[in-house]
Amino acid sequence: MTREEAYKLLQKKLKNKNLRKHCLAVEAVMRALALHFGEDVEKWGLAGLLHDIDYEETKDAPERHSLEGAEMLEREGLPQDVVYAVKAHNHYHGLPRYDLMSKALYATDPLTGLIVAAALIRPEKKLEIVDVPFLLNRYHEKSFARGANRETMATCSELGLSLEEFFHIGLEAMKEIAPELGL
Repeated sequence: MTREEAYKLLQKKLKNKNLRKHCLAVEAVMRALALHFGEDVEKWGLAGLLHDIDYEETKDAPERHSLEGAEMLEREGLPQDVVYAVKAHNHYHGLPRYDLMSKALYATDPLTGLIVAAALIRPEKKLEIVDVPFLLNRYHEKSFARGANRETMATCSELGLSLEEFFHIGLEAMKEIAPELGL
C-alpha cells in the first residue's frame, strides 16, 4: 500500500479532523524514528498513519480497538510487522512489543498528544514556540495532558532513547508538518 492509498483509506474510515491530525502526527514521528534507527521509513510511516484506523468504530470498546484495525490492515495486504505494531499499540491487550517498530509506535502514540497540548497552552498556539525543556516540565506535571500516558511514553527507553532524545525527535518531526496540524 502506498502512502497515498493509506491516506485515502484513513480519510474514508476517520471523519474526525482532530483524529486525522493525530494520525498524521504519529506518522511524522514514526518516520523520524525510522530514519534515526536506519529502518524502513515508508513502512514505519504507514504504521503511524494507520494505527487508529478503527478508532471511530471502537472508541467505546477498548477491547476491540486496534484488533479490528489490524484485521482491516491485514485484509488490505499490509506487512505483518505493520499489522502487529498496530495491534500491539493498544496497551489494553498487553501484547509484547517484539521489534523496534512496535516499541516505537507504542511510545509515540501518547507523545503526540503531549506535544499538541504543550503547543495549545502557549498564547501563539504554535509548535515553533515549544522546546524540549518545556515538554519535559509539562511531562512531570501530572495534571497536564492527563490523556498522554507518561508510563507509555517512558517506554522509549526500550528503544534506547532517553525522554529528552525521544521528545526532541518527536517535536522536530511534528514541527515539519505544523501547517498540516494547524499548529
